[in-house]
Formats: sequence, structure tokens, C-alpha cells
Amino acid sequence: MAGQSIDHAFTAAGSLGAASDPTYAGALSFMRRRFTKDVAGSDVTVWGIPFDASVSNRPGTRFGPQAMRRASAIFDNDPQYPFHADLFEHLSVVDYGDCLLDYRLPERAHLAMRAQAEALLEKTGFLLTLGGDHSITYPLLQAHAARHGKLSLVHFDAHQDTWPLATDTHGRPRVDHGSFLSAALRDELIDPATSIQVGIRTHAPETGGVEILHGYEVEDLTSAEISRRIAERTRGTKVYLTFDIDCLDVAFAPGTGTPVAGGPSSAKMLAVLHHLKDLDIVGADLVEVSPPYDHADITAVAGATIAMYVLGLLAEKKAR
Repeated sequence: MAGQSIDHAFTAAGSLGAASDPTYAGALSFMRRRFTKDVAGSDVTVWGIPFDASVSNRPGTRFGPQAMRRASAIFDNDPQYPFHADLFEHLSVVDYGDCLLDYRLPERAHLAMRAQAEALLEKTGFLLTLGGDHSITYPLLQAHAARHGKLSLVHFDAHQDTWPLATDTHGRPRVDHGSFLSAALRDELIDPATSIQVGIRTHAPETGGVEILHGYEVEDLTSAEISRRIAERTRGTKVYLTFDIDCLDVAFAPGTGTPVAGGPSSAKMLAVLHHLKDLDIVGADLVEVSPPYDHADITAVAGATIAMYVLGLLAEKKAR
């Protein structure tokens, strides 16, 4: 036991290096990263946005960040597959905790998300967000576009999320989890000519000019071919990556608000992510994990693994 500790999320002296907590015990930050509100100088800040007031079907994604932190404990101690390394040997990653939201004022939630994201991006190199419903991607894109300019969007989902923007009783645009992309296109936060959606298995009235890889195409293509299509579309631009867990078939992600059959396996989509080594990813989120509909943490494990792969890509890039 010499040199080991428990509750690494609180006892860690810095933000580098693996933890030694048992997988079944200890404080549950994401992958045992140090909990801190001081993110200055970190390569990556992980935070959660526990918000699900913009769903059109089943709620519950407010519990997603907790579930993915809990599921991520299984990654502790070992070199992370398939990256053959301790991801945190050189990549400084901290867990900021969650976005502060007033549950009595859901109409102000997106403003709070954007403000807090912008404040974090002033101090950290990369923001990895655990949702939450997919509407949170809109304020996150606002914050990232303010820092990086217009972005390319790589969007894994069963839904296009380009439904028309409705208005509230005061005539203000109302953004929900099925229209965040319409809002992002309207505000020119992303360039549709260099953006792509992967795994779409539903119809929406508009594409907005974003390229679509439908579910049946994903089924026919290899993971290397899918990643090549993504690279060809984004053309070396700055990329924001958003992964809706319902991109996966319901067999691999039952715990989500709007499940759609006929999707890819978690293995195939993880292989796609692993091939995206040369993308210039400047921000990412993982959304729509809904624990009330999950079984044995199947969906939470998938979500946590996808987030871990994003960290793996960043660690490999820093090690080059």
C-alpha cells in the first residue's frame, strides 16, 4: 500500500498521473481526476451539465454526468485501451464538477451554460462536457465559436436535430434538444460545408447543408471508411465533436430519451473515434445518457468510454 492513496479526486497533489483507488471505492470524479475549481493551466477540464428540461420524449439525462463519472471508475489504474498508455502521464486533466443551474428558471439555463463555458475556456485548453440533453450543445458551440471562430461540427446521432426553431410566448427563439443544430446554423456558429452527421436514422425537414451518413451507410462502411469520410468533410478545420449516445443502437445504449433501433454497435463507433487522430478537435460533449432507462450501467459505460477515447486522442496528440 506504500505510495497509494484513496479518494484521489480530493487527495491528488496535481493533475497528472494515474490514481490507485479500488474501482469499487473512492470519490467518483471522472476517471478519478482531481476535483478542483481552479482549472488554470490544465490541458482538459471535464465538467457536467445536469440538464434535461429541453427533451421531447423521456427525461432523465440530468443524471447523466453522475452516471458517467461512476462508470468511469472501471478505467482506473490501467493503461487505457487502445492507447497503450496512462493517458494522464503528460495530459493534465481535472474535473471541475457540474454547471450551476437554477432549476426554477430553465429558460435561463442556456445563458448560464454559455457564460460558465466561456469562463472555463479562458483558463483551460479543452472542455469535455458530460450531458445532459442535446440542447446543451448550442450554448457550448456559442462559447467555443467565440474562442475559435466558426467551427466544423462532427455530430454522432440518430437524429438530425434540425427541426424548426419555435418561439416562446414572448416571441423569443426556443432551442430544444431537437433544434440545437438549427440554432447553430442560424447563428453561423458552424460551417455546414465542413460539417457531418453520422448514424442518422430519422427524417427531419431540413439538412441545413450538413452532410449525412445515414444509419444504413454506417452499417455498410468500415470504421476506417467512416473516419475517412469525416476527415474529408472537415478538411483540416477546427472541429467541435458532439456525440449523442442514441447514435448507438438501442441494444448498446438503452438508457436514453429517444432510442432508435438499427444503429451501430459501441465497438464500431469507438473504432471510428480511434481513427480520428488527425482531426483538430477543439471541444467535445457526450449527451443524452439517461440512467433511469439504463440497465446495469450499459449506457453509462458506453458514454464514459466515448469520453475516455476523446481524452485518448488528446493524449496521443500531446505525446507526438
